[in-house]
Amino acid sequence: MSSPRSAWMDMPAVNRDLLAPLQGTSRGYIGLALLLTALVAAGAGAWIYQIRTGIGQTNLHPPVFWGSYIASFVYWIGVSHSGTFISGVLRLTKAEWRRPVTRIAELMTIISVAIATLCVFYHLGRVWRLYYLLPYPNQREIWPDFRSPLMWDAVAIFTYATASAIYLYLPLIPDFALARERIGGWRKRLYAVLCLGWKGTQQEWETLNTAIRIITPLIVMVMVSVHSIVGWDFGMSLVPGWHSSIIAPYFVVGAVHSGLGMVVVGLYFVRRTYMLEQYIRPEHFDKLGKLLIVTTLTLGYLHFADQLTVWYANIPDHMAILHAMISGAYAAPFWTMLVLIYLLPLSTLVIPSFRRWPLGMMAIGLAINLGMYIERVLIIVPPLARPRLTYNWSSYFPAWSELTILLGSFALAILLYVVAVKFVPIISIWEENEGRVSTHEHE
Repeated sequence: MSSPRSAWMDMPAVNRDLLAPLQGTSRGYIGLALLLTALVAAGAGAWIYQIRTGIGQTNLHPPVFWGSYIASFVYWIGVSHSGTFISGVLRLTKAEWRRPVTRIAELMTIISVAIATLCVFYHLGRVWRLYYLLPYPNQREIWPDFRSPLMWDAVAIFTYATASAIYLYLPLIPDFALARERIGGWRKRLYAVLCLGWKGTQQEWETLNTAIRIITPLIVMVMVSVHSIVGWDFGMSLVPGWHSSIIAPYFVVGAVHSGLGMVVVGLYFVRRTYMLEQYIRPEHFDKLGKLLIVTTLTLGYLHFADQLTVWYANIPDHMAILHAMISGAYAAPFWTMLVLIYLLPLSTLVIPSFRRWPLGMMAIGLAINLGMYIERVLIIVPPLARPRLTYNWSSYFPAWSELTILLGSFALAILLYVVAVKFVPIISIWEENEGRVSTHEHE
């Protein structure tokens, strides 16, 4: 079998096609970047206003202390699982169809973790006190409270971000070396630094493959542990609706579900924008659709098991929340969530021809992510708004500043991805070439 180095050098058409997005910018690209920048600026302005006036100007009030910021944090951490699941699990199983998908998903991981971190800062209010989240003894020799969920999240995010950055960077080294040879100007010097002097020797390839084999199972374990910790933020409390023994696997499967949906959306727009139809083919959407069927059924089973236990126990505190979601104040978002997460995917993805329809798959991916965001809000708000003492019941809807900040965060995520496409090959070039050589020799 030919080495990855020979495959990398002998397919100029693949190299040209996959380096093309890095070269040149259209008016549409510039217009989109400016629009996203304006939305980010609006969100930054609302955050500055919140810092200056205090977090009390939001609609976070007793008993609803957690709201849209924490829901967004949980959602973005879930989306970040797209890269680790798609890339990590499929690398471990040696699925050949993963090659055009992994880089798109891995970029989503890094960007989503960054946005999730910002959501924690939004919720802190006094962001200059963030050092209390770090595990170090201060001048008063008092350690942070290790029982605090925010402490757990700080450790989890730092670990996940570090591991994901390494996992993204390692496969990029050969592509940076190729970009160093093909792209001039100041970026040539940048790529020369980023590729670490890569020459493509056999020893370098062996070292790279060994490093990837080592970190791949580790990143999968980190993926499971991180969202388990996020689930335990809720499950370890005694709040009705949160105290559940299956909340950790429920959060992990839900995270993978939303992550897969977001990968489908990213695949569609990358394929359409840069005309990569011969690389991102209908069979890739078909494979992702089958994975979405599995996660839909698994998540549906966990949700049913959790709600069945609450109904059978008939504990008044828990039943009040269940009734509020089924037929009360939260009925509309609850049933909308069920349709978007479960009914719509199952009624469409079981059709083989639909799974090979990129536009339809993109619509399902958007529906799943909208439903998963609603689900994250429903996990947080109803249990807090319906405490045990009925005289303390309340309601919650985000204030204008919260909505503006969250809109700016969403725009920032898209902007970071749009900018990253101009610096990072969106499809792993050397893996694509290696896969084509392997397929050719097998045939």
